[in-house]
Amino acid sequence: MPKRVTEIAMQFKDPPHLPFRKAQVETPEGDVLSLQIQPDEGVVLKFAAKVPGPSMRIRSVEMDFGYGETFGSVDASPYERLILDCMKGDQTLFDRADGVEAAWALVDPVLKQWESQRSVAFPNYGCVPQL
Repeated sequence: MPKRVTEIAMQFKDPPHLPFRKAQVETPEGDVLSLQIQPDEGVVLKFAAKVPGPSMRIRSVEMDFGYGETFGSVDASPYERLILDCMKGDQTLFDRADGVEAAWALVDPVLKQWESQRSVAFPNYGCVPQL
């Protein structure tokens, strides 16, 4: 692979029924929310929309926000930004140890309970790793 990319893509479940069943509508592609973490930060939302006009035509469209395109690209790598924040004494992106411990004290019992009593009826989305 020539480029390293970190991205989280969430594909939403199809609706249980199509609201325009009597109209000649193709089954649209599933809605997807994509969070692009690095190297090009951004958000893409892909969803079905009705094409303007009297006929009932649905097609997939994208709303695309690219951080670099909108605000101008910044050449600094994430590590460079992190080191610069350390040098400036800016702690807004850093968690204190006591805050991390307090968060885990709240979340860990919930995770253990979920693990010990898995509910089959709960509508979980499957987690599919992307390579």
